[in-house]
Amino acid sequence: MAQLFHIHPVNPQGRLVSQAAALLRHGGVIVYPTDSCYALGCLARDKTAVERIVRIRELEPRHQMTLICRNLSDIGVYARIDTSQFRLIKRLTPGPFTFVLKASHGAPRRLLHPKRRTIGLRVPDNAIALAVLESLGEPMLSTSLILPGEELPETEPERVFERLGRDVDLVIDGGPCGPEQTTVLDLTQSGPAIVRQGLGRTDGLFTSP
Repeated sequence: MAQLFHIHPVNPQGRLVSQAAALLRHGGVIVYPTDSCYALGCLARDKTAVERIVRIRELEPRHQMTLICRNLSDIGVYARIDTSQFRLIKRLTPGPFTFVLKASHGAPRRLLHPKRRTIGLRVPDNAIALAVLESLGEPMLSTSLILPGEELPETEPERVFERLGRDVDLVIDGGPCGPEQTTVLDLTQSGPAIVRQGLGRTDGLFTSP
């Protein structure tokens, strides 16, 4: 049965954050809040944990998930970024944006698009998520918590605990999250392209300041 942690959304309790990171290191799958919606997370290098997330969401085995990072430095390890891409990502980070980029040689193969060799990365503007990542010391594989048969992500942690208490190891209650997902920007072409319009605003995004 999963544990349920009530973590303060502004000042996360260090003891609970450390326990969440320890669960991840031992192969755990967690539900955690972001600045967009609740998400499922695990270590990207843990094949068994990744497969558990695929089963929970009933995803295709090659479904491309996102790598959640602490900062721009982490993104630079897993993706190839030129100067213009760096400036745009810096402008929007942290925030509710997912960036599709060309993967670096150090990126985990299971996270790559099988044909394009791209990877999705983001830095959430959420104190709990960032605290867990900092304690963990490495990025986390993640996907929005949209359960089979549903069109929108789950927003209430207590309801999530009731539904997934036997499928995950931890549900972090950081208060209700909205139902909107991130805005996805493809930065692999000559100019940015909006793949999915979500919570992140793109009005005037590509015009000069």
